Amino acid sequence: MSSPRILGACLGKCVHAAGILNFLRLAENLGYETEFMGPAVPIERFVSRIYETKPQLAVVSYRLTPEVARELFRDLKQELQKKKISGVRFAFGGTPPVAEIAQTADIFEAVFSGEEPRETVVNYLKKKSHPAKVKQFAKSLVERINEQQPFSLLRHHLGLNTLEKTIEAARQIALSQELDVLSIAPDQNAQEYFFRPRDMPTTGHGAGGVPVRTPEELRAIYQATRCGNFPLVRCYAGTNDLIQWAKMSVETLNIAWGAIPLFWYSELDKRSERPLLEAIKENQATIKWYAQKKIPVEVNDSHQWSLRDAHDAVAVAVSFLAAYNARALGVRHYVSQYMLNTPPEMSPAMDLAKMLAKMEMIEALHNEHFTSFRQIRTGLRSMASELDAAKGQLAASITIGMALKPHIVHVVGYCEANYAAGASEILESCRITRGAIRLAIKGLPDVVDCSAVYRRKEQLMEEANLIIKAIQELGREVEDPLIDPIVLEKAVRTGILDAPHLCGSKVAKGDVVTAPVEGCYVAIDPTTGKVLPEKERLAQKKGDRFIFSSLVFPVL
Repeated sequence: MSSPRILGACLGKCVHAAGILNFLRLAENLGYETEFMGPAVPIERFVSRIYETKPQLAVVSYRLTPEVARELFRDLKQELQKKKISGVRFAFGGTPPVAEIAQTADIFEAVFSGEEPRETVVNYLKKKSHPAKVKQFAKSLVERINEQQPFSLLRHHLGLNTLEKTIEAARQIALSQELDVLSIAPDQNAQEYFFRPRDMPTTGHGAGGVPVRTPEELRAIYQATRCGNFPLVRCYAGTNDLIQWAKMSVETLNIAWGAIPLFWYSELDKRSERPLLEAIKENQATIKWYAQKKIPVEVNDSHQWSLRDAHDAVAVAVSFLAAYNARALGVRHYVSQYMLNTPPEMSPAMDLAKMLAKMEMIEALHNEHFTSFRQIRTGLRSMASELDAAKGQLAASITIGMALKPHIVHVVGYCEANYAAGASEILESCRITRGAIRLAIKGLPDVVDCSAVYRRKEQLMEEANLIIKAIQELGREVEDPLIDPIVLEKAVRTGILDAPHLCGSKVAKGDVVTAPVEGCYVAIDPTTGKVLPEKERLAQKKGDRFIFSSLVFPVL
């Protein structure tokens, strides 16, 4: 059986051939035979070649004036009728204004404006080469990551202030095929009181997300996404009753992965009233529940500390602790989130050094039973309130973050510093992000080759390992201190893990002083104003010096 054939040309006076050549290159990779007639091809010659070769698909490109395009399409239609061309499908590619004219020309079965994701074009070509085959979208995170490589999956959250708005936005997003993973954001009342409706306040409904109150409402949002590219769906964990939230999320949303903290959603951040020790125990139990169901898990602690201005060494140590606990609790596929630009004073180079330190420590835990997927995101605190500036920040942050070769990009809507993103803002943010990714995957410099980045990464790993050793020493008599809830709580109470924003906490010290220095975030000696080495900071927490033996990563 011969391969399907495509004939392409830039018509009229148009000499802009890059777009149609990219289209034909994609087609060749999918097994098509292609012929490009060149730029500025007269209509009569194009139609004569169609008559001679009888391609399955004829592709037209025109990127000049829309008004001239209208006349060109009229002439093309007349010439096709004159030559009695039949059995040939036509597609068009051009600028958005010309694409609008092409939609009304009654010639083209597909029109591309250049704003579509690459996958839309690929899916069109696959469908035309195998017309009887309907594309099946992967239903699990691991399968979809493998299907999408080398392109990252895009994730965004959605939670508008009414259920109806959220359902409609979810449907629009799915139909657009721009987003791979939709995270449902329930409002604060739902997160804390969903399973305790009698305790739910009468005010604040819709604050911070969608006011879901029943499993059926979550299921309705999920059903709205069963179209387009059938995106994976997940949901915020809830800040009380985490296992109940997990079970409901699996039943109603077929949740793509669970995101559970180790220390947070407790008296530590006051997002619930759970005592820290009980929160750690419940959080671990929820992680283990997901693991038993073979559902991937994200333990999103590290950036929670950075959001509260913890110094970089604490953020790196906690990222390791989170992954270590996930592995110990049976997680097979771990989603490791790397929040960039947090705190916002971080320089791009030192930000990457911090993320590389996290990655190296986490990925040292990999074995046949445990692997991690990298997920980058722009830091919300870094987003400008001026919308155009925020769009630039989003694009720049993702381009820089692509140096980490992520499997997932958690898109932060450019408007989030002002208001919650709806469908239009989410789709625009995804298109901005895709543009940055397309540029980055062509090839970025290897950041590890930068001596300043490498030195900072090594320093952070050494300091983070000091913190890990200090936690181990808190539980010398415990079989594995790094997963023991009592030891982990004590690490917070003693200030081994600390952040300035925890000042006044009943359970944390909150007395560490941190500041940006040369693009890093470091601990400061309040008496001298100088950088406080991590070994000295930790010694102060005990009242005498810790004995730090060989710096090796703990293993299970």
